[in-house]
Amino acid sequence: MISAGEFRNGVTFELDGQVFQVIEFQHVKPGKGAAFVRTKLRNMITGATVERTFNPSDKMDNAHVERKDMQYMYTDGNLYYFMDTETYDQIPLNAETVGDALKFVKEEIIVKVLSHNDNVFGIEPPFFVELQITETEPGFRGDTATGATKPAVVETGAVIKVPLFIEVGEVVRIDTRTGEYMERA
Repeated sequence: MISAGEFRNGVTFELDGQVFQVIEFQHVKPGKGAAFVRTKLRNMITGATVERTFNPSDKMDNAHVERKDMQYMYTDGNLYYFMDTETYDQIPLNAETVGDALKFVKEEIIVKVLSHNDNVFGIEPPFFVELQITETEPGFRGDTATGATKPAVVETGAVIKVPLFIEVGEVVRIDTRTGEYMERA
């Protein structure tokens, strides 16, 4: 059990049959009245973000979210297949569970499969990936003083913004959390 007064960023707990993670919290002690905890929570299963206020003495059950390293194998229609690298067991996940977490992930990359009580509810890609540019307009050398960018398609089909000097065939590093170009690889 965890009380609302012990909330910290990243803490996961169960509430009303759902699993929530604390994104932000603030202990508030007004001049009059009782103290309370103002929070911003993310539903780990649906991804929805809610704001909620708790009494510091409110108790919730801890939720253990298991993050298991698995290798993304291939896609077959609406199913994405992942393999446990220790047991070689494969599990299929539907497109709804995966969402757009794999838009920067190519086959054979290790991802984290998130589960609670053996129910898989999401995928966490690695923070940074290196992908090849497959399509982009030619840029003009020397026009980098303004920090101008252009759209480019990477080998997974995702579109990102890159500096003008990046050309087709180059490998770039991408932050999967924001979808931003980081640097040449």
